Amino acid sequence: MSRSSPATAPAGGDPAPTAQQRRQRAAAADERRRQRAAASAPAGEDGGFSHRQVLTVLGGLMLGMFLAALDQTVVSTAIRTIADDLQGYDLQAWATTAFLITSTISTPLYGKLSDIYGRRPFYLGAIAVFVLGSALCGVSTSMYELAAWRAVQGVGAGGLMSLALAIIADLVPPRERSRYQGYFMAVFGTSSVLGPVIGGFFAGRADILGLDGWRWIFWVNVPLGLLAVAVVVRVLHLPHERREHRIDVAGALSLVLFLVPLLVVAEQGRTWGWGSGGALVAYALGAVGLVAFVLAERRIGDDALLPLALFTNRTFLVGGLGSVVVGMGMFGGLLLLPQYLQIVGGSTPTEAGLQMVPLVLGIMTGALSSGIAISRTGRYKVFPVTGAVLLTVALLSLSQVVGADTPYWQLVPFMVLTGLGLGFNFQPVVLAVQNAAGPRQTGVATSSVTFFRQMGGTLGTAVFLSVLFTRLPGDIRSSVQEAAAADPQLASRLQQVPTGQGALSDTSFIQQLPDAVAAPFRAGFSTSIDAVLLIAACVVAVGVVVMAFLPQVELRSQSGLQARAADGGAGAGAGPGAGAGARPEASAPDDRDAGADTALSGAAAL
Repeated sequence: MSRSSPATAPAGGDPAPTAQQRRQRAAAADERRRQRAAASAPAGEDGGFSHRQVLTVLGGLMLGMFLAALDQTVVSTAIRTIADDLQGYDLQAWATTAFLITSTISTPLYGKLSDIYGRRPFYLGAIAVFVLGSALCGVSTSMYELAAWRAVQGVGAGGLMSLALAIIADLVPPRERSRYQGYFMAVFGTSSVLGPVIGGFFAGRADILGLDGWRWIFWVNVPLGLLAVAVVVRVLHLPHERREHRIDVAGALSLVLFLVPLLVVAEQGRTWGWGSGGALVAYALGAVGLVAFVLAERRIGDDALLPLALFTNRTFLVGGLGSVVVGMGMFGGLLLLPQYLQIVGGSTPTEAGLQMVPLVLGIMTGALSSGIAISRTGRYKVFPVTGAVLLTVALLSLSQVVGADTPYWQLVPFMVLTGLGLGFNFQPVVLAVQNAAGPRQTGVATSSVTFFRQMGGTLGTAVFLSVLFTRLPGDIRSSVQEAAAADPQLASRLQQVPTGQGALSDTSFIQQLPDAVAAPFRAGFSTSIDAVLLIAACVVAVGVVVMAFLPQVELRSQSGLQARAADGGAGAGAGPGAGAGARPEASAPDDRDAGADTALSGAAAL
């Protein structure tokens, strides 16, 4: 046989590729890898990424964050319609609780695992799980099914926010990072407005294409999620150096034992009773879980899910405590204003969402302006402190202004002030903690701040709702008695309207009453909301004191990837304190005016 004869065919029948074809395929594969590497490689000689590269990655990250932020506001608007359709009105809280539990628990897991294995696979996984949970929520036939699929959604949502912030920390030095993180606040604010509008639209339709309108609230996440996956797959290629590690299984399980009972009782305690047998069991399980978690983290050391050495860092400790306290007041304020606008002001959920635009504009303004100022000056401490002061003043003022007949325009200045306070607080605290943590703890440090803020928000929501519904019957009864004493002809009509706790489980009846009869109920609601806003202001005032202890540390001029590359192999085995206590480098000169113009252009585009 001649040596130049064609290659023999394999068993499958197709001819085997020739040597030339194999070389061509290998060359094509190398070219594709080269192009991907060139698109994602640092542009500068110092290993830094260009502004264009960062914005390209930012687009994919913002899509993922938009999914999580929009879903929460959309579902909260339509949950009553969903519960009625699934004949589970008394079970609707479990749909919220399930999402909250899984998203809170998974947040620190994403941070730690992404530090070990890299951000990209976990961010893509978070989007995929969220999309899967959304699709399943849309086919639910009972509230129990919906709660289960919402738990799946929460597993994905836990990584969307914290990993996006960690990825930006990998790409951008702390000195320039805040102006990019301000875009994330714009996403949060936009979803706060669009959520009630979209939720009201779908929930208000009996059917769309032959299916219940509310189901499309979840299914709309599917194309958005697939788009986010496509963008992230194309643009996000980050170098990562894998290191030896141990998986903190004991820490993860004990964290579940600690958080699940406390989150359940926080959501259900008002119904069960805070001193009931079920609540006491939840407290005991949470205490056991906390002790087990501390012991597990102490034993595993540097590989811990939440390394205890981080708490020896003053910036991390103050940032975490401040996030809990400010998170309580923040969520209390954000929760009460829409309720006031709907119950007292008579607005629909969609109208209330649009009326919250001044607060959203305040958030965006505060986030973007603080980002530009930090990139110019390198000083961040003033913003969390100022933000907490503004938030305290806004909540205190609202507690004095809110009334049964307060016109909407009188609320607008204080809503803007509330938004500014929130915008000044969010990103600077994250930035401070990222800057103080070592470059190999960026993920766990970022997710920890998000975790503490979520915990504060959960506690704030539980406490403030408990106070609100505890006071409501008495305040409404007092308002009704005062109205009846002032107008005897109105007394007989008021006696026919129930004012007990059970009657207040559905407040829609107030909008059906004549104005003269509804006025005492609105006055009672306003009185109760005033008291809760005052408590929220006092809580945030504590946050002012906590934030005052936040250290002002010089911002590093290296991104997370640059810092890890500079560490080399020596940093691979470093503990959580490595880099955290070291003095950051002096910031390199930069073109700050150009950066500010770019940030402002991005804000205008949003």
